[in-house]
Amino acid sequence: MTDTSKKDQLYELIRANPFISQQDLAIELRLSRSAVAGHIAGLIRERRLLGRAYVLPDKRPVMCIGAANLDRKLRTLAPLQMGTSNPAGAEEVYGGVARNIAENLARLNLPAALLTALGDDAAGRALQDHAESAGIDTRGSLRLFETASGTYTAVLDDLGELVLALADMALYEQLTPAFLGNRAPQRAAAALTVADLNLPLASVAQLLADARRDAIPLVIVAVSQPKMDRLPQDLNGLRLLILNRGELETRAGRKLPTQADVRAACRDVRAQGAQDVIVTCGGEGVFHTQADVLAWLPARRVDVVDVTGAGDAFAAAVCWSLYQGSDDLTLACRRGLKVAAMTLESPDTVSPMLAADVLDEIHNFDMNAPLFTAPA
Repeated sequence: MTDTSKKDQLYELIRANPFISQQDLAIELRLSRSAVAGHIAGLIRERRLLGRAYVLPDKRPVMCIGAANLDRKLRTLAPLQMGTSNPAGAEEVYGGVARNIAENLARLNLPAALLTALGDDAAGRALQDHAESAGIDTRGSLRLFETASGTYTAVLDDLGELVLALADMALYEQLTPAFLGNRAPQRAAAALTVADLNLPLASVAQLLADARRDAIPLVIVAVSQPKMDRLPQDLNGLRLLILNRGELETRAGRKLPTQADVRAACRDVRAQGAQDVIVTCGGEGVFHTQADVLAWLPARRVDVVDVTGAGDAFAAAVCWSLYQGSDDLTLACRRGLKVAAMTLESPDTVSPMLAADVLDEIHNFDMNAPLFTAPA
């Protein structure tokens, strides 16, 4: 058998199992380890493989970097009364912005990887086991000894609307530039990087610098107004910033009561280096930049069961659209609004109804119609 046919056989074995070891390849093909290594080197030179872990060009993942928490949700059984005890129901679910986005993407049948920090407690083990069972690649995540995993406690009213949230996420300060540097080969294999602002400021700056150097698109998702100080002033290298209106106000340093105010703030963010901006406005809809226009799309009207995770689902669907090679943010936002609506109608943080074909029916229709009128 020729060397060429052996190399092709090796390639097919790797396609079937990208995690197969060189020893197993050698046994399967009756070759020496050195011969296997030589064929792999040849496939890398030919760009049929992309280096470590035998990453295939059509299987490059979306790399999600940020929080993976144990979420505790408390929901009152009647209208909330402040300053007194309220009857409530409680549940614990898996959460964290980066983790939620990764699970949504995996359910939408995209290869998803997660770099996060986990404690050495039962919550950390459960988070990792659940992520892997959902098809998320967690290799490279940081395990911290004698440390509790991140938690997020949300208080919801009887209508499912968020009243108050408390986050214990100090362990994500360990996701430093040095940590990111150690994971550089894994990150370089990504088709798209998505980071949340639970990362330290210096780490977000490092991701922006890497995006400028490596030309791997970077999406940053804001997590709260207090953490907007994690976003550097220089945003060169940023493909897309996703944030809500309050977070944009924090970035701008002023209230943004009108569409003209939002447009001016988005213009400022783009002047700081971001290619595009999406501003979510809860149940009303979203603003997004498109060329020199600030467009508006209204949200779908749904019966809200639980708001938790809806914004992360929106971000995941937008990233799904970018992964497909589309730069049309109107189409991406339509997809995002559909997945967000599905999540709002579900008691789960990630809707179990998500599947690969959910977004297939969302097409770029009536693109010559006038833009919707945005709320004042």
